[in-house]
Amino acid sequence: MRPRLSTVAWHAGAIALLAVVLYPILWVLAATFKPTEDIIGSLQLLPTRVTTTNYDRAVEGIAGISVGRFFWNSTLLAVLSVVGTVASSALAAYAFARLRFRGHGVMFVLMISTLLLPFHVLIIPQYVVFQKLGLVDTYAPLLLGKFLAAEAFFVFLMVQFMRGIPYELDESAKIDGAGHWAIFWNILLPLSRPAIITTSIFTFIWTWNDFFGPLIYLSTPEKYPLPLALQLFIDETAGSDFGALMAMSMLALVPVILFFLFFQRFLVEGVSTSGLKG
Repeated sequence: MRPRLSTVAWHAGAIALLAVVLYPILWVLAATFKPTEDIIGSLQLLPTRVTTTNYDRAVEGIAGISVGRFFWNSTLLAVLSVVGTVASSALAAYAFARLRFRGHGVMFVLMISTLLLPFHVLIIPQYVVFQKLGLVDTYAPLLLGKFLAAEAFFVFLMVQFMRGIPYELDESAKIDGAGHWAIFWNILLPLSRPAIITTSIFTFIWTWNDFFGPLIYLSTPEKYPLPLALQLFIDETAGSDFGALMAMSMLALVPVILFFLFFQRFLVEGVSTSGLKG
């Protein structure tokens, strides 16, 4: 009887915690089917009057810009960020994990130490540099660091993963005449698939949801990604369309959920099948 009661209590606690976590998402989902005047100031979760006009207005876009344009901007930034982060982080990780050169340890420590720097400390000097280069109001400030291995967290993640791959594989490849590029491309990169998939998932989600970066560097509404486009529905001097805002917020969640669900399968598969057997 006691084990059964403890099991019931554990499941009840897990369900209660899940309800607390999912409540904001359920509230936004329910709000997409409410009239705008019923969204703010109402504590009721389920709508009393169901309407789909919020999605119609969200699909129409705002300020003369279609919602497809915002989706394209977010997709472009997210995909290029994934490509740049994975490529540059993998190359940098190979250098730190497999090569020995003068200053190797110092450079690795300096790279890790950048994780301790708050992002806000670098905003002003970075903005000044990009302004002097004439790159403000372009996607370059948002993408350039991705292709230069500036994401120290993902470099560290791949370094730790590559260090777990036996060095005997490198030695065998060198005996067969393989160089560093062949070893990296044909041996380490395929075996590092779990780390690559993890990097891709987090980079895509973080870039897709990034609001602060585009807010600093972009000023043309046609270049706005979805997180920044959402603020166009809020007008402090006139009426704010909270219904369309909630609807577009739900539409913006769909690609992130699909991306995670699709690549999660490869992540689990890679972790379970990439074990080295000898």
